[in-house]
Amino acid sequence: MAFRQALQLAACGLAGGSAAVLFSAVAVGKPRGGGDAEPRSAEPPAWAGSVRTGPGVWDPNWDRREPLALINLRKRNVESGEEELPSRLDHYKAKATRHIFLIRHSQYHLDGSLEKDRTLTPLGREQAELTGLRLASLGLKFNKIVHSSMTRAVETTDIISKHLPGVSRVSTDLLREGAPIEPDPPVSHWKPEAVYYEDGARIEAAFRNYIHRADAKQEEDSYEIFICHANVIRYIVCRALQFPPEGWLRLSLNNGSITHLVIRPSGRVALRTLGDTGFMPPDKITRS
Repeated sequence: MAFRQALQLAACGLAGGSAAVLFSAVAVGKPRGGGDAEPRSAEPPAWAGSVRTGPGVWDPNWDRREPLALINLRKRNVESGEEELPSRLDHYKAKATRHIFLIRHSQYHLDGSLEKDRTLTPLGREQAELTGLRLASLGLKFNKIVHSSMTRAVETTDIISKHLPGVSRVSTDLLREGAPIEPDPPVSHWKPEAVYYEDGARIEAAFRNYIHRADAKQEEDSYEIFICHANVIRYIVCRALQFPPEGWLRLSLNNGSITHLVIRPSGRVALRTLGDTGFMPPDKITRS
């Protein structure tokens, strides 16, 4: 009613500050609580920081490598002033495209009491061979392989590496499996908040460390392989595409699957493939 009265006042010219009346009427008419109030959106965990800008809004500085963000504007030359800025921006602009291949480890023994006992099954070893053959058949000059330090990822890397001779490999604890963030919608196998707090901070650190546009010094496009785990890959995909990260569990990945992300010099990100196992015979495909 207050909003309708404001419109009538504005139309009749009885209110000198029509805009002010309209805005105040909207503020008065806005629910302050109760059943008509809008539902409050879930807050991201503290470790995640500001991971998204809002629905449908692309953050061009998502990796904190936007050229303008890398320049200390306070140190501009007093004489040249604004004229110096374009040349300085060029110095920080990326020139190359990064191709990120995220590989989920192959099938492994789930009944191992210790992590080191959860080795690949015979079928898992076949899957890794097929994934290695597929990567080799692409004819790309891969720059490196970064893999999780967990046993099933190490063994998958050992097999894939045989098909990519000469490609260096690096092990990291950042890519180990874990619970990245409490999923939405929630699941029955609930985990204490402390688990998400610890694993989530590490997996977010992996994203920030490995997923970003190319360094300005990189001259040629790069092709990089990351061999890790389903939860890690699903979270990375959501973060890279600036989708709500809580939706990671809505995605599904097969063992030995290939996910291909492309990061352009502008910072734009594209998903070429998600969980591709089309190169495997149907009887070799698993999701365990």
